[in-house]
Amino acid sequence: MERSEIIIGGDTAGIEWRVPVFRFKGSDSAAPSAYIQAALHANELPGTALLHFLLERLQKAEADGAIHGDIAVVPQANPIGLAQYHFGEMEGRFDLGSRTNFNRDFPLVALAGRDTLLDKFESRSAADRLKRTLLHTALGADLVLDLHCDDESLQYAYIDDAFWPEAADLASALDMEAVFLSDGESTAFEEAVGHAFKRQGGDKLKSVPGRLAVTVELRGRRDVYPDMARRDADGLWAFLAGRGVVADPAHEAKPYAGPAVPLDNIEMVKAPEPGTVLFHRDIGDEVKAGDLIATLIVRPGEPGGTLAVTAGHDGLIATRCSARYARRGDDLMKIACREATRKDRKPGTLED
Repeated sequence: MERSEIIIGGDTAGIEWRVPVFRFKGSDSAAPSAYIQAALHANELPGTALLHFLLERLQKAEADGAIHGDIAVVPQANPIGLAQYHFGEMEGRFDLGSRTNFNRDFPLVALAGRDTLLDKFESRSAADRLKRTLLHTALGADLVLDLHCDDESLQYAYIDDAFWPEAADLASALDMEAVFLSDGESTAFEEAVGHAFKRQGGDKLKSVPGRLAVTVELRGRRDVYPDMARRDADGLWAFLAGRGVVADPAHEAKPYAGPAVPLDNIEMVKAPEPGTVLFHRDIGDEVKAGDLIATLIVRPGEPGGTLAVTAGHDGLIATRCSARYARRGDDLMKIACREATRKDRKPGTLED
């Protein structure tokens, strides 16, 4: 195992950011290569825990000669966000300096233009240089996994249509309970990678066999436990084994049995008014249209001071917010539905 560091100079004097990168050299040049990162949203740590245990297994595999393809692992991809605390809470998701999401505004380039990501490098902000370096590194691999988590959530993933259903092996290996099929039309890290893979130098490709760019949502932010992380590491190992990146004679593929729904089928349940949230249903629950899923206490103690929130469609509750006070318009739940929930969704991500 080779350990190196991405070094990003800060935007003020005396600041420097370091990102450890762990690399394993494969024994077979024909085997697929993999890039795996976690905690791009710095306060989303289930992926960091997973990669801690996966690195242990990869080191043993290296000693056994079981690594066929090159592997790069970045367990904590965002030291800038990791350092940004506000009144005792790590922000993690948004850069306090620019107010932009750390997982947005990645440059969109064709794969053949990979090296242009480093043009005028020193004149750019630290966050931009970090994004460009991570993307440049990832585009050197065939399989790219960006490990995130939601708030309170099932295990699920965002997978571009161009990689489905080939990517069902990842969903199966990680025991995902849902897959959200995306259109690949945003500037998030995974979609910037997908943009390059689908535009390798010519026209846009509808499918890219042997390639993968995916955002894995490893349950919720509080789901950071040793047994859970080890189990997820075993799942990721099984995916790598199935793709031939590592050797494991005991590996047995299994089919993915969960739902795979387009983003147009995701009902974003929002708070119609501000208030204290009383949830009646939990993640993993199947609901029918009209079912009571939450009550908002909008005027405490007053007659008629509550507001019922109901499901608009049949489906599976995939996520739920952990906050128990909602502002008007805040997201309360995501429900994976069996039919389109709206026709006006703009291409791109579900959330900012």
